[in-house]
Amino acid sequence: MSEVINQPIEYQAGGKNYQGHLLYRQGARPDRGLLMAPNFFGISDAALAQAEKRLDDRSVILVLDPFGAEVRPSTPEQAMAAMGEARSDGGALRAVLRAAFEALRQRAGELGVSQDRLAVFGFCFGGACALEMARDGVDARAFVSFHGLLDSDQRATRAPAGPVLVLNGADDPMVSAEAQAAFKKEMDGADADWTLVNYGGAVHSFTDPGANTPGRSLYSPKVARRAFAAMDDLFEEVLGD
Repeated sequence: MSEVINQPIEYQAGGKNYQGHLLYRQGARPDRGLLMAPNFFGISDAALAQAEKRLDDRSVILVLDPFGAEVRPSTPEQAMAAMGEARSDGGALRAVLRAAFEALRQRAGELGVSQDRLAVFGFCFGGACALEMARDGVDARAFVSFHGLLDSDQRATRAPAGPVLVLNGADDPMVSAEAQAAFKKEMDGADADWTLVNYGGAVHSFTDPGANTPGRSLYSPKVARRAFAAMDDLFEEVLGD
């Protein structure tokens, strides 16, 4: 297997510097660019390892920095504080996400990826970020959220540019039945192409091998495998030509 290239990528939003990481295989000729929004730890060794697992010869992945180049949480408390600050201003967060998407568009293009062959996925807080990008009209071919929150203070008013896939733990205490009903109403009102999958017995963070709080946040290899297969199937549908 060829070596993975990991390049720091800088971009700016709101007068602040951000640094994501671009991953691709040495010697590969990728034909699709994927923007990955990490969980509430932002850029971390675990996030980069997760991206590397999703990498193949056809893809280039930019792991976005949601908090700023100087913010690298090392504890859950620090991560919660960083996420809370980011979520407190939806407009500013969307500007950061758009800047990251444009950075992906530019750098993937330098590697030969067509600018209309880009998609977005994210985990937990990053899943919510993927949905914000769909709501904001980002020009991606698909948006995938793994165990992400569904609510937003800026709901979609028009159809997202591509299909929206939400992969949710049916017993996730952070995603209520009311939130799911509101999301359905929002997506239907925007005439979105959307799918919400509830995995029985799964709670929050079911793709995270480090999650180990039963009843709240717990890794499930079985559910993770099925959820990643669902994402791969969607990406093959919209990017496989």
